[in-house]
Amino acid sequence: MPDIARSLGEFDLGHLEIVASLWGVELQAGEMRQVIASLASALLHPELVHEMLGLLPEAARRALVDVYKAGGRMPWSLFTRRYGQVREMGAGRRDRERPHLNPVSPAEALWYRALVARAFFDTPAGPQEFAFIPADLVEFLPFPEGEGEEPLGRPAQPAERTRQYLVGDAILDDACTLLAALRLRMPVEALASCWSAPTVSPYPLTPAFLKTLLSASGLLDAQDLPQAEPTRRFLVAGRGEALAGLVQAWLGSREFDELRLLPGLSLEGEWSNDPLATRRTILSFLAGLPNGVWWSLRAFVEAIRRLHPDFQRPAGDYDSWYIRDVHSREFLRGFKHWERIDGALLRFAISGPLHWLGLVDLAGPSGREAIQAFRLSGWSNALLNGSPVEDLEEEDQPLQASSNGWLRLSRLSSRSIRYQIARLCEWGKLEGKVYRYRVTANALERAGQQALRASHLLALLRKHAPLTPPVLAKALERWEEHGSQARLERMVVLRVNSPEILQALKASRAARFLGDPLGPAAIAVRAGAWEKVLETLAELGYLGEVELDG
Repeated sequence: MPDIARSLGEFDLGHLEIVASLWGVELQAGEMRQVIASLASALLHPELVHEMLGLLPEAARRALVDVYKAGGRMPWSLFTRRYGQVREMGAGRRDRERPHLNPVSPAEALWYRALVARAFFDTPAGPQEFAFIPADLVEFLPFPEGEGEEPLGRPAQPAERTRQYLVGDAILDDACTLLAALRLRMPVEALASCWSAPTVSPYPLTPAFLKTLLSASGLLDAQDLPQAEPTRRFLVAGRGEALAGLVQAWLGSREFDELRLLPGLSLEGEWSNDPLATRRTILSFLAGLPNGVWWSLRAFVEAIRRLHPDFQRPAGDYDSWYIRDVHSREFLRGFKHWERIDGALLRFAISGPLHWLGLVDLAGPSGREAIQAFRLSGWSNALLNGSPVEDLEEEDQPLQASSNGWLRLSRLSSRSIRYQIARLCEWGKLEGKVYRYRVTANALERAGQQALRASHLLALLRKHAPLTPPVLAKALERWEEHGSQARLERMVVLRVNSPEILQALKASRAARFLGDPLGPAAIAVRAGAWEKVLETLAELGYLGEVELDG
């Protein structure tokens, strides 16, 4: 049975009479099956189809072209949202109101002409309702191949791309920093002073974002601790290979869910989305843009809202996803919040992960950090195909050690060596492109809890530093043998005018609050006990004054 006959079979006789009248053909009498077959046969003539298209209102013709260019079918929710409703009415109301003569929308005009039908089709997300053009009718549509195609947006204007933020590989340096911090169980909030990724508003790469990516890359275990062998392979890999590995892990990850990472939103309830399918769809949008051309971000997002609004929504569902605005506490349900959720996701994906991973360059107006333009980077083709970027710098800079215990490593020092140094030393502030670490007893004690010894640090220095200061080497050797040989500590000191006052205090009930003597008229006071000592002195007839920093 012809496809159009199957779609006509959904209608009653009165609806078939409407279709026949609009096409200017005579409806044959007989059994329903014969009526449908004869009407379908009458409609499938090129001349009649061309004549019908010539009589269509322009808006209805444009709607038909868009469905045609979408492969002959479009989700029903998108079709009616874009081209208006098709009113539901029974035969009696239809015969009274005669909607085919005064359609309320382009969609309704196509519906009563049987140019568009409605049915469920199987999709990867399950059955979904579509508006579709009957397949045998498609053959007679005279639309040229390019008709209906629209670019997703437009090239960026010069003012939108004055200030440019080109891609870089700083994510590799921050990954090394974060892996070491996680291994030491340091709070990620403490990493601000040694974070190297440039801050590009509104979505800078943060430790929290990067931790999610490292987990998705298989570098972290269930407790967010680095897994030894995957971490080793990542750190010893060349920079181009390591970056390609992160990109490939992100491309195939369902764990890295951009929607759930989107700032300002709280996702609640038991519903689920498919971040992998969404990511692939966004990349397919980008693949259609001209290479090397700066593109307007606003126009790109607006084009997707018009042409592909349901890119992450199965069956165009805007009601069952419980998403709350964290500031207003309002639930964002319905298509009216598309810009706040779906549009924001597109902006985040482009200005966030795609930029962090070296796939997209960004740009904005002069003197502002707002992102208004983007383009696929020169690295994108290689990275998306799993190939290393070939022009990245080598990690060949040596470790620099000073006799005062400070160690310095360039961002182009080995990430593997820096990871080990970071586990054995106290962390200093990042200075430009130089990471600073200090050898201290506290850090060596902490390293000892992870089965690392001073001899490990000394071996690293002797192997990777051009010169290991003898005094630093000797200090590490002494620590290995004896542990700490000096201690700095804070204390409260009591000074009195005469030894007699001190003797009286030692003989009082405050004696238990006193520490080591520091001379005939001075003594240490135990932490937190200075108020008790002052009270006792007052009872002995002496008033004291307090000078404490902070």
